[in-house]
Amino acid sequence: MRNFDRYGRVAAEAFLCLALLAGCRSANTRAPSATSATRVPAPPQAPSTGSERSNAGELSGATSIPQSAARIVTPSCVPPGTSGTTSATTDTRQSTAPPRIQPVVHRRAAATSSAEAGIDPDLYFDQPVLSADELVGQVLLRNRTAQAMVATWRAASQRYPQAVSLEDPMFNSMFAPASFASNQVQPAYILGASQKIPWRGKRPLRGEQAQAEAAGALQDVEDVKLQLAEAARLAFYDYYLVRRQLALNAENMARLVEFRDTARQRYEANLAPENDLLQAELELADAQRKQFELERMDGTSKARINTLLHRDPGAALPPPPAALHAGDEPPPVEELRALAMARRPDLAALAARIRAERAALALAYKDFYPDLELFARYDSFWQPDSQRDLRSQVGMNMNVPLYRDRRRAAAREAMFNLSRRRAEYEQRVDDVNQEVQAAYEQLRESRRAVELYSSLSLPRAEQNVGAARAGYEAGQEDFLRLVFAQRQFISLRDKYQEAIANYHRRRAELERVIGGPLPIEPSGEPIPPGRRLPHRRAN
Repeated sequence: MRNFDRYGRVAAEAFLCLALLAGCRSANTRAPSATSATRVPAPPQAPSTGSERSNAGELSGATSIPQSAARIVTPSCVPPGTSGTTSATTDTRQSTAPPRIQPVVHRRAAATSSAEAGIDPDLYFDQPVLSADELVGQVLLRNRTAQAMVATWRAASQRYPQAVSLEDPMFNSMFAPASFASNQVQPAYILGASQKIPWRGKRPLRGEQAQAEAAGALQDVEDVKLQLAEAARLAFYDYYLVRRQLALNAENMARLVEFRDTARQRYEANLAPENDLLQAELELADAQRKQFELERMDGTSKARINTLLHRDPGAALPPPPAALHAGDEPPPVEELRALAMARRPDLAALAARIRAERAALALAYKDFYPDLELFARYDSFWQPDSQRDLRSQVGMNMNVPLYRDRRRAAAREAMFNLSRRRAEYEQRVDDVNQEVQAAYEQLRESRRAVELYSSLSLPRAEQNVGAARAGYEAGQEDFLRLVFAQRQFISLRDKYQEAIANYHRRRAELERVIGGPLPIEPSGEPIPPGRRLPHRRAN
């Protein structure tokens, strides 16, 4: 026991010396040094691997952070009387000034390669034709919205170890400084340590709540990926449509040039009035105006795709396919609704948040029980050497949950939050069923329109143009009849391409609504059961 008392006295003296030294250093740091500028380095960027992308939906290619993101001027501890503090001592106002933060302009750091810059201008230059599936893959890989959601999920996944961990143990001490210099009493001091321990079951419930919230954040990542895939496909089909309309307009202009030449020949031969030639010129001018409009739409569609790809909006893209075709009839709507209930990540996110609210409710009930704090200390105050055995002490602190109205209100709040989440889930299920039905009907309508244009309208319109041209050249039809037939043919060809694009747009929307690609064929494979609303437990 004498050894322990001696060690305790030595520890007390050492602690007192450290406290005095720390006070001296804090007093000397009031004079900031002008040469103590420190740059905050940017964190190193770890390279992403394929396994990370596959397991967590990780998206590589994050934008590099400039090394000069911030510049902070911090005070340095300069002992009094040393050199290098002239500027600080000449002005008393500077000696009490707080640390200065110098603002800087945030700019993208100049990169030596496209990989460092995060923008690859040659992404598609080695591909002859732009593919919708490849575009979706690149958008999911490069889009910064998806990367932000992945970072949000990763941040949420780090809450679990924080939630289940104990609080840091506390070390406490107390000294009677006058007793160390007294010849009448022995040095008096107290050394102790304590640890807070929550009631049994609180830490697992906090961990369950954190895990459920992280699961919801992961499903939010999947939901954003579905939305990005839909946006990429819609942008691709807009790009396809405007390119097809440009090609059709070029064919139309060539046909109108032929009509104008025919009208000029007939006018010069006194076989047709001058109005026919003027009408042909007007039709050709209108086609040129449409060419300008389509070129503007082409630039806009490319900018939209490049923005999704995190590229320069004016970067070049390879052409889309020369033609697209409508697919088969979609599976029955009942099968699609079952797929949506099983696949939709927003439903899974809401189910995870219901689990989190359940854990919060159980945690609110646990708050009616006290938490403990265990402590041990060595107390030499007023204890002579003859009573050293009484200096070692152990004990426990415990909060008394006396004010129960506050805890009852917290429990009721948790119950209402749980009810809100349940109602949100049930409403989302209804919305999903309605979205599936609407997208299904729109896809069927688009497919029927494509079949109508390809099988009936376009062949008849082409025959009508041929008959009107032959009649005009033979002098049996006027030029306005030919112009009307050509206009109708042009309009039907544009509507046919719009119907093709609309079919694929509706298909992309339906795939987003059901949470994934459509089944290849109506199938006899069992559909995974839809998510049911978590069982409502009695509160």
